[in-house]
Amino acid sequence: MSESTWFLHPQLAADTVALGDLALSRVLLAKDANYPWLILVPRRAGLVEFIDLEEAAQGQLLGEVAAAARALKAITECDKLNIAALGNQVSQLHVHVIARRHSDAAWPKPVWGAAAPGVYDPAVRAKLICTLRAELGIVS
Repeated sequence: MSESTWFLHPQLAADTVALGDLALSRVLLAKDANYPWLILVPRRAGLVEFIDLEEAAQGQLLGEVAAAARALKAITECDKLNIAALGNQVSQLHVHVIARRHSDAAWPKPVWGAAAPGVYDPAVRAKLICTLRAELGIVS
């Protein structure tokens, strides 16, 4: 399945801001300011499971997730990273990379449903996006 028929699921588009593209994945920043939270979505049509990717692309995705995790950890100096590909509500294959702090609203539980989404101050979000793009080598 080609990138030309790929589209971003509407729920992911509504809940995020696009940072840009890596070789395989679109990188998104979740709009929830409670947790610095990236989502990587491989730009291939019809993917639901990690195993739906060909083997080389599986390695590529893992490398991109690791790069996103390193960038997020370096920028946020978080206590813990949560990395997950659940897809229970949005079936399109996507991987969450979430920076967690012992003091966050959900700690030590999962972030889903723990608190109403926080709203980013526009200047804070813009700076985070710029810093993440630079760290990941994404040209906007």
